[in-house]
Amino acid sequence: MISLKNVVLRRGAKVLLDKAHATLNPGEKVGLVGRNGAGKSTLFALFNGTLQEDGGQFDVPAQWRLAQVAQDMPETSQGATDFVIEGDTVLVAAQAEVQAANDSGDGERMANAYMHLYDAGEHDAKARAQALILGLGFQVSELDHPVNSFSGGWRMRLQLARALMCPSDLLLLDEPTNHLDLDALVWLESWLQRYAGTLIVISHDREFLDAVTQVTLHIENAQLTRYGGNYSSFEEQRAEKMALQQSALAKQQEKIAHLQKFIARFKAKASKAKQAQSRVKALDRMEKIAPLLAEADFSFEFRPPASLPNPMLSLQEVSVGYPPPEGSSEPTVIVRGISKSVLAGQRIGILGANGQGKSTLVKTIARALTPLAGQMVEGKGLSIGYFAQQELDVLEPADNPLEHMIALAKETAAAGRLAGQETREQDLRNFLGMFNFGGDMVKQSVGSMSGGEKARLVLCMLVWQRPNLLLLDEPTNHLDLATREALSVALNEFEGTVMLVSHDRALLRAVCDEFWLVSRGGVTPFDGDLDDYQRYLLEEAKRAREKVRGDTGASASAQTRVDRGGGGAGGGVSGPSGGSGAASGRQAHPAQSLSPQGTRDKQTQQQWLAAVRPLKKQLQQVEDELGVQQTEQTRLHELLSRSLAPTELAQAGRQLKDVEQALGQLEERWLDLSEQIERCR
Repeated sequence: MISLKNVVLRRGAKVLLDKAHATLNPGEKVGLVGRNGAGKSTLFALFNGTLQEDGGQFDVPAQWRLAQVAQDMPETSQGATDFVIEGDTVLVAAQAEVQAANDSGDGERMANAYMHLYDAGEHDAKARAQALILGLGFQVSELDHPVNSFSGGWRMRLQLARALMCPSDLLLLDEPTNHLDLDALVWLESWLQRYAGTLIVISHDREFLDAVTQVTLHIENAQLTRYGGNYSSFEEQRAEKMALQQSALAKQQEKIAHLQKFIARFKAKASKAKQAQSRVKALDRMEKIAPLLAEADFSFEFRPPASLPNPMLSLQEVSVGYPPPEGSSEPTVIVRGISKSVLAGQRIGILGANGQGKSTLVKTIARALTPLAGQMVEGKGLSIGYFAQQELDVLEPADNPLEHMIALAKETAAAGRLAGQETREQDLRNFLGMFNFGGDMVKQSVGSMSGGEKARLVLCMLVWQRPNLLLLDEPTNHLDLATREALSVALNEFEGTVMLVSHDRALLRAVCDEFWLVSRGGVTPFDGDLDDYQRYLLEEAKRAREKVRGDTGASASAQTRVDRGGGGAGGGVSGPSGGSGAASGRQAHPAQSLSPQGTRDKQTQQQWLAAVRPLKKQLQQVEDELGVQQTEQTRLHELLSRSLAPTELAQAGRQLKDVEQALGQLEERWLDLSEQIERCR
């Protein structure tokens, strides 16, 4: 086991751990959590042997094999598959012994060497490596591409695959999800759930931690506290401890009241009954995270937009992609035939496997790319706030935060979009201070900042612009858990429209009312929930692995070895339209099957029927009206996807807003009647 007794760790003059105690048992999967700067990465350095304790005793079994993701950016022309295979240190050592045995001419040594080589799995190493590479989002055609032909994020995925390829008893993963899309993240969860060794992971992804870990190790106030259970369980246990402290409790209640105010407003906007019901669960979760919000470095809110055009945007047979490369006349079309309307107040999550065109679609709407075909009509007064997947797409490394804000003020003034924004330097300094950019930090170059600080600066610039349409492409990559929760609350209170691409499922669940699926060159509505989508991604990954196994002629034992490590997906997985969470039209409601429970005498049953009959009659009337309004909603959506005159477009948008408001009221009435019927049981 791993044991820490009275351990002291320092970074410079700062004490990160002071007489800390912890015990981690073999085979446990541990989430290491704590605020930024608390010492998580420093503790990792102790685990991997690059740092020694300054006091106390730290023990890890000497025979344990360690695997971790190398942080250096590989600069090699070696093929991707061969690069990952070399991560199997046992196999590499066996290959070296075979070579040495052959050179020695010793027959017995050669026999033993070839036996060890077989045991190390040389016969299926290529299939195992390619299963890892495909699972992390690469295409079949890229399996043998040179490593240095990939961008930085993709090379880090290869480093992750190389770490997973290495046989290990202890696996250390520091923010493994930062460079992954949702499809690769789902696959990685499946792999880690099957990993047989001890896992210690640092992550700011709540659902990833919940899916993978069973123990949480929390760093706070230079101490280590072990909690049994995943991250959600840790939050509940810690909330109970904080509730015993009066000062923390007062702050917690203030946050809960803030969240409840939002929930009341958001619940009224629900467009589907099951989504309205899910807000009750959302409130429970938000109450549990109140202590986390209480210790957040900062909280913020988006200011009300100057206007709310409706529709915000109309896409009519639009194709998106990239202009022709040099020497070619043909553009690269990624997604084609998009006919969609983006309405005021919508919360749209954009789903799709890696490489399908999610970011390309967002860049086109953000005006960073020009549509290759079709017509994109913007509503009058549309103001876009764009958070790029790579913060440096919108930040200048040599400039400081104040220079960014001054340049933004000049740009908006030149475009006539100031709308009362602060423009004096002191006003801009004060605004930066709201996002924890104070003192000398306003003059610090962006290139020297951490990923979290850059993300916070982009958020600051977005809030200052007062947009009415937010386009967010992986906004949480460098945000800690507390700041992610603050962002979730701010987005839910935002009065405009949100379009979100994210692998953070907690954020998608909390913010989005509907989903678009970018797949196979098109954009379609996704009627299921995120659990349905997760099953769909696992099935797609399974098909890709089976295809490459068939292409390479790998033996059945290769599949067994990969699946034992977690690479396989379970059978029986439905597609995007299947599964228990998928919705197709109006579903039967639970109240329709209500009946007296247990053994009842005749008089009791008559009383129950007398009480419930008028309620069921009202419920049926509400359902009939829901059907009428849903039909009208469908008709208006189809109308808005056509080419209309501006006046007709605006009129249809207003009608749709009225219909959706009526639907929200009817759904609230349906929920109320259902609860009354349930209480009569």
